Amino acid sequence: MLRKRRLYTFSFLITLLLIVLLVRLTQIQIVDTETFSDQNINLLEASVTQRTQSVVIDQGRGKFFDREGNPLTHFTIPTLILFPFLKQMDWDISSVAEVIGVSEDVLKTAVNEAKEPFIFGGKDPIELTENQVNRINALQIPGVFAVHKQFTRQEIPAEQLIGMIRENPDVLMERYADRDIPIHTMIGITGLQQSFDEFLLQEGETKLLYHVDAKGGPLFGIDVKYIDPANPFYPVNVKTTLDMDIQLMLERLVDEQRIQNGGVVLLDVETNDILGMVSRPHLNESSPFHDDGATNFMITPQIMGSVFKTVVAAAAIDLELDVPSNTYNCSLNIRDEKDPEYDYGYLNMEESFAKSCNRTFALLAEQIQNEDPTLLENYAKKLSLIDLNGWEGDVFHYTDFKQLSGEKPGRVFSRDEDRTDSNLVRMTGIGQHEVRATPLGVASMMATIARGGEKLSARAVSELNYKNGTTLFEFPVQKKDSETISPYTAMKLQHLLREVVVHEEGTGRWFQNLPYAVAGKSGTAETGIEKEGVQLHNKWFAGYFPFDQPRYALVVVNLGVQQDEGGINPLFSDIVQGIFDLDEKKNKVE
Repeated sequence: MLRKRRLYTFSFLITLLLIVLLVRLTQIQIVDTETFSDQNINLLEASVTQRTQSVVIDQGRGKFFDREGNPLTHFTIPTLILFPFLKQMDWDISSVAEVIGVSEDVLKTAVNEAKEPFIFGGKDPIELTENQVNRINALQIPGVFAVHKQFTRQEIPAEQLIGMIRENPDVLMERYADRDIPIHTMIGITGLQQSFDEFLLQEGETKLLYHVDAKGGPLFGIDVKYIDPANPFYPVNVKTTLDMDIQLMLERLVDEQRIQNGGVVLLDVETNDILGMVSRPHLNESSPFHDDGATNFMITPQIMGSVFKTVVAAAAIDLELDVPSNTYNCSLNIRDEKDPEYDYGYLNMEESFAKSCNRTFALLAEQIQNEDPTLLENYAKKLSLIDLNGWEGDVFHYTDFKQLSGEKPGRVFSRDEDRTDSNLVRMTGIGQHEVRATPLGVASMMATIARGGEKLSARAVSELNYKNGTTLFEFPVQKKDSETISPYTAMKLQHLLREVVVHEEGTGRWFQNLPYAVAGKSGTAETGIEKEGVQLHNKWFAGYFPFDQPRYALVVVNLGVQQDEGGINPLFSDIVQGIFDLDEKKNKVE
């Protein structure tokens, strides 16, 4: 009896185990084949990967190009790809060696050491000519291919503006819950890569592939397959407004001036297109969020200092406070105490703007706010300073699509009561207290003034193009509907900004001898942060050029440096000179 009971128990356990195994096999092979476990592993893909070897020619994600069609994120090289099964074959090694100009021994050694398909030359692949590509492929040797392979640039221009791509299954599932997308698909997580991610998503890799057995040998002979999504339209490519030559020059000059935190924004005055944008510190690819390298400081609000006096001047002009006979004691500071650093005497508004007298603009801000506590903010908005500046609008099924998804707005006051507090208003008048603006906002302000008061959105992208080169969508130059300054006020501001440079004691006098006539405004803002007992500052110069026929609006900023540091003036000068040289070179070619 006991023996029979044990037999039943054992049989029951065996049956239960078989049922569990059957359920598990059903889950693996039928139910969860593409989303197995908490990590959503695609077992079909994993199975194929396990029994194949391949070389990826193109990852399949959409690419970024500059305004002239030059690739920004990648480059293409005609290369030689060899498969390891060649070591088991008698192949025409001498002909291949002759075509690419290496010895047979070098070629044979590379194949014998290979365990998987490889690019000949490794990290420094031999770049073939089109003639060599055609000659190698004409040999029709199995396992020997000359292809145009795409490589990702190690150093991508405008890295924070363009942004990063990463594998992030959680974000992928959240962003595309209604779509069947492989879990390990690379997606954009910052910058334009994030903003345009849905357009850029890869349709599939282009690759050379063959099947292998457990030892890595050919499973079905030496048949190498060319895998291509074969969709002539997707993914789309992004044509940016960047100028590659200008962008590379800006990055070189920023690093030469050792700008550790800060950067440059350069706009086309006519269209408000972003021609170049540099943010420092550099992006650390291995640990992008460990420091500030993933942050684009050019679209992040910063303390701006005396550059804000441009806003105060605009309001003062419209209120007719800029009377030449009205003078201010610029030997005093904003607290009506003797200024320990400057002894300018009595100056009118124009002279005060050129020399950047703090007291004048502190008192003007006080008068302006007494007229209307919202006036300074209204004029900051009129000058494109505190609103979002990036292009936004309807794109297909997207409403209010934003090109610059990471852009933050600026501000003048953070509390209602500050607008009528005399001391805080005075500090606001010189761009301190709660005043914040992005370098892009400051550049847009300068471009707005240079255009005579017309406000435009800042474009980073001009077109989306199908893979075959035809246009999917054009982003038009976008005029802002919000209120702006009058042409008269813009003309007066143009004169004030030019005086900053041409006045013998102007804060921009360093730029008098440049090949392009410059107009602009300097700024040195106290950050309230100390390092080793020394106050740190944000150093700015913002302007436009050439003065008579404006083409460029330029902002340079160095964040969190000591009073005697900066590099701002030489950086601004070098950029203006560099752009002049590039323009001269283009004119000669044309």
